[in-house]
Amino acid sequence: MMSYDWIIDFLFWVAAAFLVAVYVSWRATRLDRLHVRVETARAALDAALVRRAAAALELAASRLLDPAASLVLATAAHEARTADADNREFAESDLSRALRAVVDQPEFVGAVTAGGAAEGEAVLDELSSSAAKVAYARRFYNDAVSQARIARRKPLIRVLPLAGRAPLPGFFEIDDDPPGI
Repeated sequence: MMSYDWIIDFLFWVAAAFLVAVYVSWRATRLDRLHVRVETARAALDAALVRRAAAALELAASRLLDPAASLVLATAAHEARTADADNREFAESDLSRALRAVVDQPEFVGAVTAGGAAEGEAVLDELSSSAAKVAYARRFYNDAVSQARIARRKPLIRVLPLAGRAPLPGFFEIDDDPPGI
């Protein structure tokens, strides 16, 4: 009588190898999806930052502010829009501080919306909305970065090069406290 124990052992090892390959593939796919989420969140953050800078430039150009405030706001918005990647966080933080400095002046909202100026109210609404969206987009982006970094710290990801050549994503830290509109 012939023994078929070796076939059972062989099938066991094939099944085990298959399950390990499926698990490794699942982890690689999950990591790839996390990186796509980071990239998507970064694009949304960039769009929100550009929208906020555009709203600040619109306010500065609206002639609703005094010339000094307009100049400060326009300069900060321009610097935020033209900053390179290394200085972007600093420029965006400077824009946040400039917005607060201009908007938090006594009687600011009353002066801008004086006489029922619909233009002033529209500019303030856009500025308020865009500042809130920057805060949300930054939190969403930093959450995606955190999840990707946690996944990349797993031993399997480090032992096997499952991250490929994707750079480790970095957090985007700015002063994004909205102005008190």
